[in-house]
Amino acid sequence: MPKYMLRMDTQKSKEGSVGLNYPMLARNNYSAWSLRMKVFMQAQGVWDVVEPDNPKIAVDTKMDKVALAVIYQGIPEDMLLSIAEKKTVKEDRDSLKVMSIGADRVQKAKVQTLRMEFESMNMEKTYNLDEFYLKLYGIVSNIRLLREKLEETNMVKKLMRHVPSKYLQIASTIEPYGDIESILVEEVVGRLKAHEERLRG
Repeated sequence: MPKYMLRMDTQKSKEGSVGLNYPMLARNNYSAWSLRMKVFMQAQGVWDVVEPDNPKIAVDTKMDKVALAVIYQGIPEDMLLSIAEKKTVKEDRDSLKVMSIGADRVQKAKVQTLRMEFESMNMEKTYNLDEFYLKLYGIVSNIRLLREKLEETNMVKKLMRHVPSKYLQIASTIEPYGDIESILVEEVVGRLKAHEERLRG
């Protein structure tokens, strides 16, 4: 069991306390870091302080401090010093996001770059199906994190357009009989992999 840096409302048991090991923010991992921190904050019941359902309701000070403690566990000292004057966890998170993702103009440029990367992706000989899907999904996650919409349909169509010849038979059956507008990309990947296993058999 790992050593935990911050204990979440710990419950003592025979085995000891239960807690969380927080990821550390770096200059190039904001997307993955923010997703993990969101889940950790939800687990501790303080995510509503960061993104409240109703912004008009006053923030609970104690909850805000717990959320701040969570954020502080996951950032290096140089970043910590740059946000030390912020008064709420929301201000901290927004500041970290601007530092990591950049201002609005830079953000738009990043979205454009990611979209171009998405459009130009091909399933090269070096990719297998899992690698291609993970790379594709990574680009889409980064686009969505920048609050830009990219529908599931776009991923499905991209995947169907770039499957190698060994998948063409199953791909051709998915398109006419499966509803491309509603099918999930995971389901398409599952069918293609099942087809691959049948070919091996």
